[in-house]
Amino acid sequence: MKRLTRLLSVLVAIVSTSVFAEYNVNMTKGVTSVSHGIYGLHMMVFWVSVVIAIVVFGAMFYSLFTHRQSKGAVAANFHESTKAELIWTVVPIIILISMAIPASKVLIDLEDTTKAEMTIKITGHQWKWQYDYPKEGISFFSNLAQGSRDVITGTSAERENADNYLLNVDKRLVLPVDTSIRFLITSNDVIHNWWMRDFGVKQDANPGFINDAWAKIDKIGTYRGQCAELCGKDHGFMPIVVDVVSKADYKKWVAKQKAAAQAEAASATKTWSKADLMAKGKTVYNTNCAACHKADGSGLPPVFPAMKGSVIANGPAAAHINRVLNGKGGMPQFKALGDSDLAAVMTYERNAFGNTGSVVQPSDVKSAR
Repeated sequence: MKRLTRLLSVLVAIVSTSVFAEYNVNMTKGVTSVSHGIYGLHMMVFWVSVVIAIVVFGAMFYSLFTHRQSKGAVAANFHESTKAELIWTVVPIIILISMAIPASKVLIDLEDTTKAEMTIKITGHQWKWQYDYPKEGISFFSNLAQGSRDVITGTSAERENADNYLLNVDKRLVLPVDTSIRFLITSNDVIHNWWMRDFGVKQDANPGFINDAWAKIDKIGTYRGQCAELCGKDHGFMPIVVDVVSKADYKKWVAKQKAAAQAEAASATKTWSKADLMAKGKTVYNTNCAACHKADGSGLPPVFPAMKGSVIANGPAAAHINRVLNGKGGMPQFKALGDSDLAAVMTYERNAFGNTGSVVQPSDVKSAR
């Protein structure tokens, strides 16, 4: 009796919705009209397939059971049936047309970006995202959060305790709710893919091309996505995090970003101390450079050379500035970073890891652009 009770308890647990909530196998319904349309189309096709399966397999099993040899059934012998041929030709055509009409509407809606109220440009880099707000004049990079970077090579317990491990970023894309937003998606190096399942958006970011998509988000909240294209060794380390806020909060965020940009521009006109440059440079280095050159500067030769003992880092500052601004080979350009950020990171590279280079000021970077 005890065994039976335990078995029943296990079965109840298995079929409970709380358990299945952890293992959702259906498509995400999402929070946009596009995602709702895709979900509705998916469910329609699913149930049509279920009905077809029931009819076909039901007829098959009924025939096998009713007309079995043990009951003395004798197989019919005929070559053709015009009626049967018409049925199995016309019925599938009707089913396909009934599915094609709503599918076409969803596809047309998916590609129609004409009603967009604002535009966001998304650029994929190895291995981060760059977001530009053309109308607002805002631009920034979104990198894997340091909390995730710190435990990549740590223990399983450390990774489990990390805040949204591999799904958190240092700077989030912020969007207003109930606003039609057009996304212009491209790449600076290799093919990436900007995938936000809750928005119903999954679009390739191709170098030299611009793909577009759109979304009108219904619900305030935080949504997470990932790069869905194998783009290199750190492909799994470029997540997407979007904060959807009220329109009033969005205006406040825009004002805050513009003020921060003005402060950044002002900071680029002053002369920084070496200590301040080193402190700021370490943060910029860990965010933008450590993925290839490693946090200890040892690099991953021969593809990613070491910063420790580097000819560039220990050589003339002008050559170092030129390399960081314009890139070379597998190293991308870093012109999008501010003058103070670039001056700080180069000063850090030239004086950390046992290097003996000079100090780079923001004015040096500005004159070299």
